[in-house]
Amino acid sequence: MTHFSIEGNAFVYEGKPVRLLSGAMHYFRIVPQYWQDRLMKMKACGLNTVETYIPWNVHEPYEGQFCFDGLADVFAYIELAGSLGMHVIVRPSPYICAEWEFGGLPAWLLADSDMQLRCSYPAYLSKVDAYYDVLIPRLRPLLCTNGGPIIAVQIENEYGSYGNDAVYLDYLHQALINRGIDVPLFTSDGPTDALLQGGSVQGVLSTVNFGSNPTSSFDKLKEYQPDSPLMCMEYWNGWFDHWGKPHHTRDAADAAAVLDEMLAAGASVNFYMFHGGTNFGFYNGANCQEPNLYEPTITSYDYDSALDESGVPTAKYYAFREVIARYEELGPLALPPVIPRRAYGQVELTEQAALWEQLDALSAPIQSVTPLPMEKVGQNYGFILYSTHISGPRPSEQLHLQEVRDRALVYVDGEFKGVIERSQTPQSLAIEVPAEGARLDILVENMGRINYGPYLRDRKGITEGVRLGFQFLFNWTIRPIPLEDLSKLAWAADSSNAIANAADSPRFCKGNFHVSEAGADTFLDMQGWTKGVVFINGFNLGRYWSKGPQQTLYVPAPLLREGSNEIIVFELHDASQASTVMLTDTPVLNRQPQQAE
Repeated sequence: MTHFSIEGNAFVYEGKPVRLLSGAMHYFRIVPQYWQDRLMKMKACGLNTVETYIPWNVHEPYEGQFCFDGLADVFAYIELAGSLGMHVIVRPSPYICAEWEFGGLPAWLLADSDMQLRCSYPAYLSKVDAYYDVLIPRLRPLLCTNGGPIIAVQIENEYGSYGNDAVYLDYLHQALINRGIDVPLFTSDGPTDALLQGGSVQGVLSTVNFGSNPTSSFDKLKEYQPDSPLMCMEYWNGWFDHWGKPHHTRDAADAAAVLDEMLAAGASVNFYMFHGGTNFGFYNGANCQEPNLYEPTITSYDYDSALDESGVPTAKYYAFREVIARYEELGPLALPPVIPRRAYGQVELTEQAALWEQLDALSAPIQSVTPLPMEKVGQNYGFILYSTHISGPRPSEQLHLQEVRDRALVYVDGEFKGVIERSQTPQSLAIEVPAEGARLDILVENMGRINYGPYLRDRKGITEGVRLGFQFLFNWTIRPIPLEDLSKLAWAADSSNAIANAADSPRFCKGNFHVSEAGADTFLDMQGWTKGVVFINGFNLGRYWSKGPQQTLYVPAPLLREGSNEIIVFELHDASQASTVMLTDTPVLNRQPQQAE
């Protein structure tokens, strides 16, 4: 049995004081074939610990249905880290933030209109208990007390930034202990009075999160825990990006200087992030600090960290290693073999499938008096289509969506009328209806549930109703379009007519490219396209949007195969100007934001 403990102001491992030099690296943002590469690079930088969240929504995507394989095999990830001689810090939900969809909470919680989140609301606690009953017993053999690499486990996450329900925190505390977690527990919060008061648990180690000013941050922590180890559980050495905003960067020398100050103070540190990875699929989160000031996170989670999105060491990597070498004995730098990059060039997308012609292949219709949000029809992610008939004639009136979450494309008798999106200012569109009436179609995209702050209860789709002028419209056909399975799409060869008819009509475009020898990463350049989602060999790479700053999507080599590889682009807007994509060897994450649909 291995022993890790907190004794006075020190961490102690196997009877000897130890400084934790840790890095955040999330298994669910990295293809499993690359876990070892990234962990070895982390260790080569001088780190002795890896930290990871465990997102509830990845592991229980539908209530009572659990997933722990592939990208979700957290146990294999932890075992691998241990086999490489690294400690592991685990932060096992129920809430993780992490710029991850809904902060890791499962969307199905929102099917209950009365559900209260992140508090001692009994129905919520019962869902947490059911999840913990499956997860925690499988983590227990990996605790250091049982010979595994896990040395510490977090209770909730930055709870002081959300609430002050001490009963809730104590419930989670006991939930972990009662299920056999016997390694040190901790909380992490910002270094202010309110946050530490709201998020701390009596008798449990508190840690703090910050990106600068370590002296003042640690001084505040010492006011609350004067005789405990100092640890920055999240050292924000970079930052994440929102669509339509500039790409974040931070000078390596500045980030290294803050690290040096922490280590000189005798503190332990966890780099957030050491390697960010990618928000594959529909798993990006969003921020919203004021009502409807909604900012979705981009697909890349590069974070301007020590290892870039594709795992390449950056200037920060070498600057951090140089600082760590002043405090720890490091041997010569020994990195794993370089993963090659390849530019496969231009790929023609020669087949198309218009969304309107594929609805039966993608979804089953649901009849409802009112529009229902995604969660009420059992849908987690993707798109949802609302259709109804409006009697006529009617002169031009404003169409209002209450509340749209997050971005709606509006069509009248198949003709695109415009976009209504979540905004601080209510948005509407003018439409008129001929004497024979008209069909109204509203295609809504879930662009990522809010992951942080006071507006977590973020149902998607149309959450209240649709009005034409003052009149609510009833009797809807609803089609959930999660895009989980594209195998039933009926493809047609492209033609000049098909291209001409593609303007502002959502459609799937498909092409193939040949890989003679797998093993090289590549980047899919979406310049010329407007907004949508890309699939490689059936794997959802994530979203693209011409607003920037991200222009390329990272394609790890393990997603490719020798021979023919399939690309499917689901473009929401004008596909008439883009019938090709480019596979390049260079990422573009800093394109200047521009106006887009």
